[in-house]
Amino acid sequence: MKRREFTRSLVGLPLAAALPAEAAFALLKEPLSLPEGGSITDVPGLKVGQHTLAERPTGCTVVICESGATAGVDVRGSAPGTRETDLLSPTNMVEKVQAILLSGGSAYGLAAATGVVRWLEEHNLGYKIGGGVVPIVPAAILFDLGVGDFKIRPAEDAGYKACIAATTGPVKEGNVGAGTGATVGKMFGPKFAMKSGLGTASVKVGDTGIVVGALVAVNAAGDVIDPRTGTIVAGARSEDGKGYRDSMEAILKGYRVVVQNGANTTIGVVATNAPFTKTQMTKIAQMTHDGLARAINPVHTMGDGDTIFSMSTGTAKVKADVTAIGAIAATVMARAIVRAAMQATSLPDLGFPAYRDYVLSQKS
Repeated sequence: MKRREFTRSLVGLPLAAALPAEAAFALLKEPLSLPEGGSITDVPGLKVGQHTLAERPTGCTVVICESGATAGVDVRGSAPGTRETDLLSPTNMVEKVQAILLSGGSAYGLAAATGVVRWLEEHNLGYKIGGGVVPIVPAAILFDLGVGDFKIRPAEDAGYKACIAATTGPVKEGNVGAGTGATVGKMFGPKFAMKSGLGTASVKVGDTGIVVGALVAVNAAGDVIDPRTGTIVAGARSEDGKGYRDSMEAILKGYRVVVQNGANTTIGVVATNAPFTKTQMTKIAQMTHDGLARAINPVHTMGDGDTIFSMSTGTAKVKADVTAIGAIAATVMARAIVRAAMQATSLPDLGFPAYRDYVLSQKS
């Protein structure tokens, strides 16, 4: 993406906060076009696998780099649930990770990482030490326990099955993997929320050979905004069911926020084949959060555990600029977030409509 195009994409988000709820919904009377797609698996060296527990619904998603990836992380939400994030600090020893796991199930879902570790060890993938390997698998979870049966959540077998399912092909979006139980628009309670899901996007950077991809499970307390137009895609519904509240506008007018702390969180991975150090990947993870800020409003709240991992497979034999790749990563992440909301399907039995049904029902 050219720098001017990237700069123009910055101006979309603030407009959404200024739109009254009626205007925001009026823009949605015609379905939006999906943002540019692609997949994080367009980054050479990566595979993605997913396991879905449709009976709850919940699930997990794993990004595998069998040759090892230099990684970073940045946590901005105030209610995170993570594993092995300290290891990714530039001051710490281990340089490579073999996989990153995103999971539903709140803290229980971190158990799925054990299944990923087991699969990697069986394939002799990990930090080599003594007579074997220690697979390095950072992970983050989102809280979806309020959607369906609380007792069903991803466990060790779910992570293992996600690894078995991993391929280099296009990644399925919507109600799948870590996005299966994801919802958005919960600033005024779950009864006004909408279904979201898992999204992915990628971009090939000119003729450089560099690819940047993003994968995200969107379970935000705030609304999902399309940065291209400032339009609410999915979020807190109005009480009469005829549009959106516009959470930020309502907050500015003094409406009481009833968000359940810890019951949200957007978790994702951004990846590139450009070679970078751990310090540089940490910066790229930080910059990627700009994509969250453009596509979710409000974001990084006390009730969210927003966490972004970054991975470099290093297969591109070119020197890349950290600032440029970080800026591109933010743009690709914003696209993936909007796609997560637009590709989701409704859960009518649980009272969570998705974008595609809510928009069309308003037209009829």
